Amino acid sequence: MARSGIYKSEVLRARDNLLAQGRNPSIDAIRAELGNTGSKTTIHRYLKELDEEEGAGGGAKIAVSEAIQELVGRLAARLHEEADERIAAMAAESAAQLAQCREQLAQITLEAQNSQQQLQQASQTLAAEQQQHAAAREALQAAQLRDGQQQQQIIGLQERLAENQAHRASLEEKHQHAREALEHYRQSVKEQRDQEQRRHEQQVQQLQAELRTLGQTLIVKQDELTRLYQDSARTGAELLSASRALRQQEQENARQAQTITGLQARIVEQERLLAVLNERLEQAISSREEVWQLLQQASAAPAVTAGEEPAPATETGGGAEAGTDEAAAPSGNS
Repeated sequence: MARSGIYKSEVLRARDNLLAQGRNPSIDAIRAELGNTGSKTTIHRYLKELDEEEGAGGGAKIAVSEAIQELVGRLAARLHEEADERIAAMAAESAAQLAQCREQLAQITLEAQNSQQQLQQASQTLAAEQQQHAAAREALQAAQLRDGQQQQQIIGLQERLAENQAHRASLEEKHQHAREALEHYRQSVKEQRDQEQRRHEQQVQQLQAELRTLGQTLIVKQDELTRLYQDSARTGAELLSASRALRQQEQENARQAQTITGLQARIVEQERLLAVLNERLEQAISSREEVWQLLQQASAAPAVTAGEEPAPATETGGGAEAGTDEAAAPSGNS
């Protein structure tokens, strides 16, 4: 960028340099020597002053005609006008560019404000989404906690169900033992009845002792049946409680419906098995009552035989056979 002004000493030094080089110290040559800086009018004025100073000092000077001076003045004036026109054009162009820059600045400012508003809205939206995310995370944690608790409850119910099944199996085993004991008892009673038919009179006392033993055995069996019935009732109550717990669990967690349905099916099967077991117990009780009646009839038979009178010695074998049939009749009814 050219300097804003030059000094007379610089113009003098540039002219002396040109003269020393054997060149004509014209205005353009001096301006080029000065680095293309300074106004030609200023250079012309400084040259004129230097010439006047050198002429006043007695030095030789180059004569310049008034026509050349006038021509130089007009050229300088024209140069000033062109410079002013260029400055005005540049000023107008600068003003237009400045106005355009101001418009761009206003538009950029408006866009920045809009961006700031969008940024604030985005920040608010982000904060709301973060709150929703936190709430959803808390809800998920609570749901996971409830699911864990429900899983533990289901495991507990399954364990109780397994215990109930084991208890039911134990009851079935006890019932099977009871049936085997009753069957064995019936077989022994049948054998004893056959022996009584053959040796009725000789084994009356032994039969009475066996009746007492059988009575005690029946009492023991009755106690066992009572305990079995109580165990069955307790099992039924536990199964009913488990059924209620399963229904509550089904209301609380719909996702466990399949598992609870399976458990309910097992409970129904256990209830059915319990009903079968109760029916078998009732049959056992009925069989016990029949055996007891048979035993009562068998115990009453010796008393009847003891009350009869001995048959006359003159009776035929047919009379003896009739007595034998009468003595065998109670056993046959039994």
